[in-house]
Amino acid sequence: MSLPSSNPPKAALKSSLPGAMIFFGGALTLAGLIASLIRNHGTEFGFSWLLAFMFYYSIALGALFMVIVHHLTDAGWSVGIRRFCEHLASLLRGPLILMFLPVGLLAPKIYEWLWPQTGTAATNNLIAAKYPVFTLPGFWITSAIFFAIWWLLSSRLCSLSLQQDETGSVECTRKMRFHSGWGIVAFALTLTFSGVFWMQATSYQWFSAMYGVYFFASSVWAALAVIYVIAVAMLRQGILTPVLKQNYFYFIGVLLLAFTLLSSYAEFAQYFVVWNANMPTETFWYLIREQGGWWTVSMVLILGKCFIPFFALLPIHTKTNFKVLIPVCLLIAVMHYADLAFNILPAWHPGQGHTKWLLLHLGTVLFMGGVLAKIFIAKFNAHPPYPPRDPRLLEAMGMSYNVVNDLIDANAGGAK
Repeated sequence: MSLPSSNPPKAALKSSLPGAMIFFGGALTLAGLIASLIRNHGTEFGFSWLLAFMFYYSIALGALFMVIVHHLTDAGWSVGIRRFCEHLASLLRGPLILMFLPVGLLAPKIYEWLWPQTGTAATNNLIAAKYPVFTLPGFWITSAIFFAIWWLLSSRLCSLSLQQDETGSVECTRKMRFHSGWGIVAFALTLTFSGVFWMQATSYQWFSAMYGVYFFASSVWAALAVIYVIAVAMLRQGILTPVLKQNYFYFIGVLLLAFTLLSSYAEFAQYFVVWNANMPTETFWYLIREQGGWWTVSMVLILGKCFIPFFALLPIHTKTNFKVLIPVCLLIAVMHYADLAFNILPAWHPGQGHTKWLLLHLGTVLFMGGVLAKIFIAKFNAHPPYPPRDPRLLEAMGMSYNVVNDLIDANAGGAK
């Protein structure tokens, strides 16, 4: 069985922002790299690049989660955003693998468990417990496994989606649902282990059973904010007008509110459990972050990551008010970046030294974001802006098969 095409408009997403981001971000990144090589042999650049990588990596993971959930729930409203979510998720393949290479090359400078003075599995019990993963070959092999799983999952979902554009076969929908079935399990495992391995492991002496939940909630939270902004931009350019209705923005806003609560709860629960256990091997992580400028960052995160988005998203009408939600989404992106910095940078800057390298951090996040945005726009413009033969497309357009059949019968009768 095949489905008819809805003849979607030609994609024409245009933006000059990525080029500006590459230019200014590249200049700041190059200058910061040179300064870092002179002052600390590139360690500062390694941490800054890791921070930028985790920021965009988490957003791509959140987009992949939205695609998986779309297929598992057989949702209709998310058909309109599914295609560009697929393109965001596809960044987990080639683009983000290339962006990860500097992290791998600078890993001996980023992760203390790879420093010679830290010891080896023979002299350090914490490293011995994670041997052979906590070795340089183990780091590369484990990272390669993560990317291989994401490559397989995202490529199957994207290729089957594009195949359905041509054939209209409902079998493609069944296959995408099958891959989403095993994919949600693989997604949970790889997201958890990669977050722990690449981010939490910057302080390898610390443990947290809540870390995977925290990273998942924060990733989807930030991805939803990016999805909302992209959807508004495409709607204003007339690209997704047939499939994006006002109530769909309300649905995204509801999910934003839900993940605002989930991410806030996960972080608070982690702090609550660690602080009440009062074990020096765990509380040291928070004690470091109570020193210097990190205390200020923590207070800003409480307001900017929890209270402000929560009260802004709570009213019904604000979820579809672009003048309110666009600034809130931008705030969410900034707070997500600050939260990742709160997790990563104190391993290298337990005090206030991180403020001296703000231009380097700005440069890496702008440059990497500009490159990824260029790739995303090219991918989006190369294919239909939404899946024209998705079985739920008419539902996304606010129509039903009965209405369409009645219109067809009426036109046929009039022709007679």
